[in-house]
Amino acid sequence: MSQKTKKTFHKRPQHEEETETTLYEGRNEVMELLRAGRTVDKLFVAPDQNGRMADIVAMAKAAGAVVTQVDRRKLDAMSETGVHQGVIAQAAAHEYVSLEDILQTAADRGEQPLIMICDGLTDPHNLGAVIRSAETAGAHGVIIPKRRSVGLTATAAKASAGAIEHIGVARVTNLSAAIDTLKEKGVWVFGADAGGDTSLYQTNFVGATAIVIGSEGSGLSRLVREKCDGIVSIPMKGRVNSLNASAAAAVLLYEAVRQRIGEEQHG
Repeated sequence: MSQKTKKTFHKRPQHEEETETTLYEGRNEVMELLRAGRTVDKLFVAPDQNGRMADIVAMAKAAGAVVTQVDRRKLDAMSETGVHQGVIAQAAAHEYVSLEDILQTAADRGEQPLIMICDGLTDPHNLGAVIRSAETAGAHGVIIPKRRSVGLTATAAKASAGAIEHIGVARVTNLSAAIDTLKEKGVWVFGADAGGDTSLYQTNFVGATAIVIGSEGSGLSRLVREKCDGIVSIPMKGRVNSLNASAAAAVLLYEAVRQRIGEEQHG
């Protein structure tokens, strides 16, 4: 796999709660935080600093972070996710990017945009898993709404397994308006729904594409559904007729990847 590079995004105005420091937990997440060049204020580690933990401590010290050894019970009390693996970093909260940043990322790579839109996900584990799938699939960004949706919490960051450090997430006030903007830029927008009239395998994801995943309970909202250029479904062969939101996102994203690889090979 190619080595990840640090991305630079335009700074956007943030609400006060988004500018405070937050905690990043677990070895993978903290390692990716440091690799991405993010400023870490403090690193709290359990006494057993060997192997990969020693590498994390060395990177943090080299980056100018204050490293403090603490008892695991202290880490347990600090932890928001319950799975800290002996290390917690305190750093500035994630900055959200703009739609323009996401489109520019695609342009910089010389690729057609591939964007994941989350229409009201409320489970941070789902959001983190979607971000992980989007990053590994080479998507150029993820879009979430400000209202009735989980944001980039510590749990979401943990669930992304470090992917959150390598892909931009835009948080928009109006998801329908954001879709209009994407369509004006030539991006085709496809909503995913079990009742969709077209299979994902019959849908062209080679061009500029945004894929919308609905909320865990009610799926796509009415306004967002109406804005989509098409509604696609994933064929279900078993007795259960739906997938978890993050699993559905992965299936859709990797169908786009398959199509794009095929286009490159035959282009």
